[in-house]
Amino acid sequence: MESRAANPLKGENGMHTQLIRLHRANSRAGLTMLQKAEDFIALQKAAMLLGQGELVAFPTETVYGLGANALSADAVGKIFSAKERPADNPLIVHIGKLEELRFVARSWPQLAETLITQFWPGPLTLVLPRKPELAENISAGLDTVAVRMPKHPIALQLLRITGLPIAAPSANRSGRPSPTTAEHVFQDMNEAIAAIIDGGSTNEGVESTVLDLSGDRPAILRPGSVTREMLLPYIPDLATEPHSEDMKKSPGTRYAHYAPRAAVHLYKGSDTEIRERILHDIVAFRSGSRRVAILAPGPFYETIDADIVVDLSLPADGGDRNAHPYHYVGQNLFAMFRYCDDMHIRTIYVHGMRPVGLGEAIMNRLERAASEIIDVGGTS
Repeated sequence: MESRAANPLKGENGMHTQLIRLHRANSRAGLTMLQKAEDFIALQKAAMLLGQGELVAFPTETVYGLGANALSADAVGKIFSAKERPADNPLIVHIGKLEELRFVARSWPQLAETLITQFWPGPLTLVLPRKPELAENISAGLDTVAVRMPKHPIALQLLRITGLPIAAPSANRSGRPSPTTAEHVFQDMNEAIAAIIDGGSTNEGVESTVLDLSGDRPAILRPGSVTREMLLPYIPDLATEPHSEDMKKSPGTRYAHYAPRAAVHLYKGSDTEIRERILHDIVAFRSGSRRVAILAPGPFYETIDADIVVDLSLPADGGDRNAHPYHYVGQNLFAMFRYCDDMHIRTIYVHGMRPVGLGEAIMNRLERAASEIIDVGGTS
């Protein structure tokens, strides 16, 4: 990448969103002192915009976030406007240093400190009693706040330069697939936000786990890449199903989310039965000459009569596909939803997976994106 300058991206209505490119996002080699300085200056510009109450999209290890000063109700209000997000859908606050937690939460249990030691920085969001200094519209009128410290180096440096708690939901229009590249953000947010920091593709591709520690019993409100199995050694009494009222404390639990424009048909059951049912359904659908795609967490039939057939478990960068079960599925899912839209796909058939480990988070996203869920029986 030849420049870190903030370049204007002109939208149809003549408004501009600044694209901030960084050396580090496009180089695996060590950076020179000059390149590091240019990156720092570029992030200072983004931090200045946040301090002025503007919206800035930035990469995290999960998806791209849409940041605003969490202490300013006006700035936070811009998030809801830009995303067309319901006001009763709370936001996650991001911090860059552990000591900043005391500016966000009134209190936290010893368990929180244990989990912070194990999983922060990282994709674990904790729901805690909120400090009144935070903008009230962050929490949708609730007395709690969802907070995390991201581990992405660009996100961490931006937060530390800004020196403010930053509210940052995913940087997409509400209901759309979450963005895993700067281009995805531009597709949804151009003309609506001040800047986008291009940090390349995100690593996880699935939003953070949201764990409620504000009630009598810890509960996962939204599964993510910090899995239930990873948390159980620290929380043996982790609730299997959270109370319906507690679900209001977390984003991504009350409305349709993550959906492409195409209709998504999600199949559950054994591999054999799912494949047979998809083959049957495609024949019926293709009679209308409409474009279809198949997304699966493993190889499908190479000669299937579909316009797009994607093995989501194949790593795009040549990595080890067996290193982390379902890792590449999570990493690729939202990007493939958007690709299908670009290719004018009308219907997407998705082969479900076992809801264990990261599979629980992926199936959660698929179920919320699905137009139809088909249980063909059997075991996955």
